[in-house]
Amino acid sequence: MLTRFINYFLKGIVFLAPLALTIYICVRIFTTIDGWLGIPIPGAGFVITVLLITLFGFLAQSFLTRSALNIVENVLDRLPFVRLLYSSTRDLLNAFVGEKRRFDKPVLVAPYPGGVARALGFVTQESLAGLGLADHVTVYLPQSYNFAGALLIFPASAVTAVAADSAEVMAFIVSGGVTNPPGLSARNQLP
Repeated sequence: MLTRFINYFLKGIVFLAPLALTIYICVRIFTTIDGWLGIPIPGAGFVITVLLITLFGFLAQSFLTRSALNIVENVLDRLPFVRLLYSSTRDLLNAFVGEKRRFDKPVLVAPYPGGVARALGFVTQESLAGLGLADHVTVYLPQSYNFAGALLIFPASAVTAVAADSAEVMAFIVSGGVTNPPGLSARNQLP
């Protein structure tokens, strides 16, 4: 009887904890944005923020606005600390959602020479000719349950492409291998 009670309790935690955490974070985001804008209607500030960001995205496609943005970017690229912060943030966001996505080539690598361990990662540069390593690629290895990772350099012949959706591979890595993405299989080696 006690064992069954404990089992139900633990299943309840497994079900409710992620749900409660998700709801808590969403409510905090909504109330924080509403507080910044001073809007008394819950969630209205979030909707307005999404609409404004979408409007800026639409305006960024126009020729005149793009020219103005290029001028602003050139100014930001000349300021020492600001350049580092701005360009790093811009490149990171472009890697995930921009026109120059970088995390779209999932691969399997052996992080230790001669070892049997394998790691999943993403090719971010297909040639390092500028560094004198034309036959090498860069592979980013995200960490599980973290927003960090490691960038390693491998010979292209040591990298095996993975036939799976990159978002599923990222979810698999970040979840510590708990998420089981469909279609996770090795393909031919990269050229």
